[in-house]
Amino acid sequence: MKLTKEQLAMLETPCVILDVAQARRNIEAMQAAADAAGCALRPHIKTHKMAVFARMQVEAGAQGITCAKVSEAETMAAGGLRDIFIAYPMVGAFRIRRALALAPKLDRLILAVDSWECARELSDAAQAEGLCLEVRLEIDTGAGRTGVPLEHAAALAQRIAAMPGLRLTGIYTFKGLIYQGAPTQDNILAAKEEGEMMAEAARSIRAAGVAIQDVSAGSSPTGVAVAQTGLVTEVRPGTYIFKDQMLCGEHVAEPEQIAVRYAATVVSVQHGEYAVLDGGSKTFATDIPLNAPPFYYPGYAAVEGRPDLCLSRMNEEHGILTAACGQTKLKVGDVLTLVPIHVCTAVNQQNAVYLLENGRLTRHPVDARGMTV
Repeated sequence: MKLTKEQLAMLETPCVILDVAQARRNIEAMQAAADAAGCALRPHIKTHKMAVFARMQVEAGAQGITCAKVSEAETMAAGGLRDIFIAYPMVGAFRIRRALALAPKLDRLILAVDSWECARELSDAAQAEGLCLEVRLEIDTGAGRTGVPLEHAAALAQRIAAMPGLRLTGIYTFKGLIYQGAPTQDNILAAKEEGEMMAEAARSIRAAGVAIQDVSAGSSPTGVAVAQTGLVTEVRPGTYIFKDQMLCGEHVAEPEQIAVRYAATVVSVQHGEYAVLDGGSKTFATDIPLNAPPFYYPGYAAVEGRPDLCLSRMNEEHGILTAACGQTKLKVGDVLTLVPIHVCTAVNQQNAVYLLENGRLTRHPVDARGMTV
């Protein structure tokens, strides 16, 4: 992404800019890869949180979309999306109540469970409303978050399949770059294991008499490789739409494919050895630790054209840039562009972003920004 001086001067910083043309190329490339593998694509909207990009993904051929929260699904439905999977255990009466209200408005709503308790609460609510809800069972394949251990999946699937008001149609997982229970940088090994583990889970569940159809897996670092195993029916990558430093480190992106930038203005250079930006921890994502394996990021974002500068310290509204040579050589009023480590949290911290399309910059709200329910 290249911004002219005139375009930079238009920006109200600190802000995030998204290159629409590059995002569209990233969408089309992932869709082509999934199609070539004969696998459905159901992208996660956690990265962009905007209906305009979700519609772009569906128009390119995605089967539907994935959300993490009911509030995100409600927002996407209001934006015209009609096939939504909420890939998060449906626990809590308030959450279930909102999901049940959403279901009749969509062509397809898929909900997630990972325990008998979770499924029972959902079953009771569905019966009370006279609904039959489509659900998927989450399998833990090594990430150690939510999900039933593989060895208990068949027994739990049998119990859920017998519950009134629920229709168990598939299984899903999030594994990422995990191999044999430990982090790895080998995408292919991680993806192969992911496909094999999910195929084994599906076999055991079907052998127990539960006729599931969907086997859903795959994140941005493993999505294409998992699809190519032929062992899953659907992949759910999210970050691929904009890409970031992390995906470059994970061998599934090149720097020129990154469709996102921060812009920030130098507001103070009172001390020659550092300069202060108008964005701090309320602007720049801080969820990835610095100087830690496997990538040892030196700063919270990379300054374009100035590899000698490092955004190594922040307060809420102040970002501190230091220079390897000792002097930043920056002036008050300089506008810098920076590349995020992790784009998902970068976008989620913005009420609105700038869209760069056909040389024009326009402001667009982040529709589902900050939604946690």
